[in-house]
Amino acid sequence: MRVPSPPLRTAAAVLLVLGAAATGCAADPERDDTLTLGYFPNLTHAPALVGVEDGIFARALGDTAFDTRTFNSGPDAVNALFSGEIDAAYLGPSPAVNGWHQSEGQALHIVAGAATRGTGLVVREDIDEVEDLRGTTLATPQLGGTQDVALRWFAREQGWETDTAGGGDLSIVPQSNPETVDAFALGEIDGAWLPEPFLGRVLAEDGAHLLVDEADLWPGGEFVTTHLVVSADLLREHPERVEDLLRGHVEAVDLVNDDPDATLRAVSAHLEEITGSTPDPDLTAAALDNIAFTVDPAADSLLTGAERAEAVGLLDPVDLTGIYALDPLNALLAEDGREPVAGLEGEGP
Repeated sequence: MRVPSPPLRTAAAVLLVLGAAATGCAADPERDDTLTLGYFPNLTHAPALVGVEDGIFARALGDTAFDTRTFNSGPDAVNALFSGEIDAAYLGPSPAVNGWHQSEGQALHIVAGAATRGTGLVVREDIDEVEDLRGTTLATPQLGGTQDVALRWFAREQGWETDTAGGGDLSIVPQSNPETVDAFALGEIDGAWLPEPFLGRVLAEDGAHLLVDEADLWPGGEFVTTHLVVSADLLREHPERVEDLLRGHVEAVDLVNDDPDATLRAVSAHLEEITGSTPDPDLTAAALDNIAFTVDPAADSLLTGAERAEAVGLLDPVDLTGIYALDPLNALLAEDGREPVAGLEGEGP
């Protein structure tokens, strides 16, 4: 697959192009009988954490060998999809849109939703109102990422100027989520727009409080935070593996929704394995309650998010027609007598 010159105006997008150009987009022939899944140590990726920890995906994939890789940023995961290092990934909407645009719709497809909600702006105690944000320094997980776009759009709605160098009416500093938790505790930043569990971890600091719950900014409070995405090669060459992966994904989402205690045990054990530290069970449980887990991709919010990224100068105009490939998921849902999910308007379920 040819990877075009970069149409995105972000540093992350440049990294995507460099990685794809260096490694190409063909799958590694030595991995032909293996499905490798990428995901993050975020609670918005709880279906992945539970599905891996409890062996749900491995069982669903049957004779196909199952492997995993964890990431801390969407661009890194998309880059791995481009290079064939992974076959599928749990991704936020901005990385999914960026990867779609960057590859001219040739590299990936969204095959299911995974989570909505679970993000917001946490700030120090003396910031009582939105107007108090002017002149502050706020962190986001990744330049051009989902929460970065959300914060820049929010600032734009207030009539404030921001730039990618940290200047403007407020300074936006992209950094990793663990760094943000430490930076807030040390007083190096005034707040951050974060996903769970990092939102809850910062809220647990003395004096921290939630200034903006992102759910309050969306109609009905629903906006996508995580999708399940597969490479176009996997969907084209091994549709049966995509179906098996989706079967595991649906089972994992159901478990997360139906058994909070089992979910907490699995998520805590897996996060400890990945990070080397034991999550606080009370914070973890509260964070899981702050997220809605669903296989519905909340497609309208993906389109809105792309329009907002364009408005704040982080994305060129993009045609998202075809980004969703929901037929395999809807076939599984029909088997269980469930309602189908829909993509963008006009695409239908």
